[in-house]
Amino acid sequence: MDTTETILLVAIFALAALLIALPRMLSRRERRRRQTEPQDPEHAGSVPGAATVAASASSETTPPDADADGLGRRRLRDRLGKSRAPFSGMRGRLKARQLDDDAWDELEETLLLADVGVPTTTRLLDGVRARARAEGLSEADGLPALLQAEITSQLDDQVDRTLRLDAGRPNAWILVGVNGAGKTTTAAKLATRELARGHSVLFAAADTFRAAAADQLDQWGARIGVEVIRGQEGGDPGAVAFDAVQAAGARGIDLVLVDTAGRLHTKVNLMEELKKIGRVVERTPGTLREVLLVLDATTGQNGLAQARQFAEAVGVTGVVLTKLDGSAKGGVVLSIECELGLPVKLIGVGETADDLLEFDPAEFSAALVG
Repeated sequence: MDTTETILLVAIFALAALLIALPRMLSRRERRRRQTEPQDPEHAGSVPGAATVAASASSETTPPDADADGLGRRRLRDRLGKSRAPFSGMRGRLKARQLDDDAWDELEETLLLADVGVPTTTRLLDGVRARARAEGLSEADGLPALLQAEITSQLDDQVDRTLRLDAGRPNAWILVGVNGAGKTTTAAKLATRELARGHSVLFAAADTFRAAAADQLDQWGARIGVEVIRGQEGGDPGAVAFDAVQAAGARGIDLVLVDTAGRLHTKVNLMEELKKIGRVVERTPGTLREVLLVLDATTGQNGLAQARQFAEAVGVTGVVLTKLDGSAKGGVVLSIECELGLPVKLIGVGETADDLLEFDPAEFSAALVG
């Protein structure tokens, strides 16, 4: 056997070994990907992300917003990386430039790229122009600081962003929104937070159209130690909410989190169903404390259309903006508040309960623009 034949034989054996090992390597890689890839329980039959929420529930001894180190807050700037990108680019382009029409056009384009929307962009530009005139600004690189101040000012108009919960009686928070926004995940994170604050929690699985929806809520409840009240598939969602509120009153439970069907906001009959759930809960006067609209930040201005429809139909008291860490459309926060007057109460910037942050306008504007 000559040298060429030897090399060819070795190569054949090496290739055979690789082909034998390749399926095992790919299988291990897929298992690692599934273990680390976050999923929304509303879209999946299992709850792979629940471990992170459960870990937060078991290790957390103080409310996330009471963390002295403010770790979640310091992460906000990094988590808004995609939404920050247009503003970071703008800062570089405005350096060592005069404040002229081109600079104003640059600012306008940046706001539109961040999905702030035309009406809110116009309103912000008017405010920044007024600040620039008042300060006699002549250098374009001063615009970002003025924009940050204007965003804070327009968002921080004495808005009540608290989640209302009265001690000594059952309180109900209804979560509404379209499919895939993250309602079930948000319910689990809210439950984890409230448990850490010493409140007792009960889930109401009011999405009776899909048995899988109640099953997913069951999985979350089992992981974080929260009981789930559910009904028959295809049953009356209002009856489930009513039973949960009655059970909470009988057992002295502080908070009922009502997870509703994620139907399209254009379906009138389904909006009527949400209204009915609210009326049923209110049969115990004063019980309905929050109607939280859960929006996926990655939908941008489409989220604004959803917010408008839900606000008109079911009396939304606040917005939870999820998946903000994965979105380049963080500017929709400004549109929701400035155009609709709905307070953004919570923002989701990650998978754990600690990543569900109370919305602070000054911190948000600094993270976005500063």
